[in-house]
Amino acid sequence: MFTKKHHISLSVFFPCFNEALNIEDLVLEATEILDNLVQEYEILIINDGSTDNTGLVTEKLAVKHKNVRVIHHQKNRGYGAALISGFSSSAHEWIFFTDGDHQFHMHEIEMLLKEIDHYDLILGFRKKRQDPWHRTLYAWSWNRLVRILFSLKIRDLNCAFKLIRKKALEGISLNSSGATISTELLVKMKLSGAHIKQVGVSHIPRRFGTQTGSNLKVILKAFVELFLLYKESKLRS
Repeated sequence: MFTKKHHISLSVFFPCFNEALNIEDLVLEATEILDNLVQEYEILIINDGSTDNTGLVTEKLAVKHKNVRVIHHQKNRGYGAALISGFSSSAHEWIFFTDGDHQFHMHEIEMLLKEIDHYDLILGFRKKRQDPWHRTLYAWSWNRLVRILFSLKIRDLNCAFKLIRKKALEGISLNSSGATISTELLVKMKLSGAHIKQVGVSHIPRRFGTQTGSNLKVILKAFVELFLLYKESKLRS
């Protein structure tokens, strides 16, 4: 049971790549929760060039649910590109996103909404990460590196459970098409003076499909983008 209905307008988006078996349950869960939780909302599904039935499944969801629409990338452009499409296409005063793999409980968005009066960016962090050990190790190493390079003290940089005031994104240009997008977003929002809050959330194992974050090409691209972001930040300072 939710404590109250929040009188805000909210854009929710789900970046997806080959999530045909996960996205329908996530969207149905989200619509049920948001109907009772916020005054006005939209759900955007960013289909990032999926090669399975994600496109077909999401189009059917958009037909059935008036608040749902789908944005298709004709080819896979990367996680960062999917997030950039989500941000640029969101119409409402607050923007929330989580991944289409459905590894979070949508009802926990209320914990983030409780903080909107005082913060511009409310970040979930996974209290107990339900991922293979090598992904957990990679995430820990990445967080340490980012903390050293940018003095950014965020517990869980890549946790895909974030709520952002749309107005706070004005004037921020995002360029990373890959996994560095979350780091770029947080570095640039911190530099802009945004007020940031971190909230612990639950993390659940992936039920269907495979993760792509540990792919060697994805990792190498992330380090290239991180170097470019560091170079850009030094030029600004």
